[in-house]
Amino acid sequence: TPALELHRKLFYGCTLPINNVYLVNSYEDCRVLHGAGHCKWFNVRMGFGFISMTNREGSPLETPVDVFVHQSKLFMEGFRSLKEGELVEFTFKKSSKGLESLRVTGPGGSPCVGSERRPKGKIVQKRKPKGDRCYNCGGLDHHAKECNLPPQPKKCHYCQSITHMVANCPHKTLTQLPSTSQGRYEADTGEVISLKAALLFNYCVKL
Repeated sequence: TPALELHRKLFYGCTLPINNVYLVNSYEDCRVLHGAGHCKWFNVRMGFGFISMTNREGSPLETPVDVFVHQSKLFMEGFRSLKEGELVEFTFKKSSKGLESLRVTGPGGSPCVGSERRPKGKIVQKRKPKGDRCYNCGGLDHHAKECNLPPQPKKCHYCQSITHMVANCPHKTLTQLPSTSQGRYEADTGEVISLKAALLFNYCVKL
C-alpha cells in the first residue's frame, strides 16, 4: 500500500520491494555502513582517490575492498586531501557505481592528516615587453601621458624628424616600395628612375 511504501522510505531511506526475498539485500544496499582502512591513493589535483577498506562494521575483511572518496567528504581544515597509507575511518554506502564514502575522518573521528603535495598551477609565460614609444619625446620606457618633459614639437613617429609627419616620411616610403634586381624602381609610365633622386627632389620642393 502507499502507506507501507512511505513507511519503508522514511525508515530505511529508500523504497524497498514488497517481495520479502529481496528485502534484506535491498536494505544492505541502501543503509549507511561504517568502515576503516587506509588511503590507497589520492590525486590532489583532481580531488579524489580510493580507500582500501580493511574493516567493515567492526569486522576485519579477509580481502581489502576499494571505496571511492572525494575531497568534499574529508573532515579536515584547509586544503582537503589524503596521504597515501593514511589511516582513516569513514561511513559509506553502495551506489550504482560501487562503494562511495560519505564522511571520512582520522582514527577516532579526528581530522584527516592530508597529503603534503599541492596541485601545480599552470605555467604562465611572461610576455615580452612591447616596444611602446612615447609620442612626446620618443622614449621607449614610458607613454606620452607619463612623460616628464613639457609638450614637444610634433615629429614623425617613424624617423623622429620634426620637418615632416609619418604620412610623408621618405624613409618609410623607401622601405615599402618593391625594388628590381638592379636596385632601381619602375614608374607606372615604364620609365626607370632613381627612387632616391625622386624622393630627394620632392623633399627639396616641399622645403
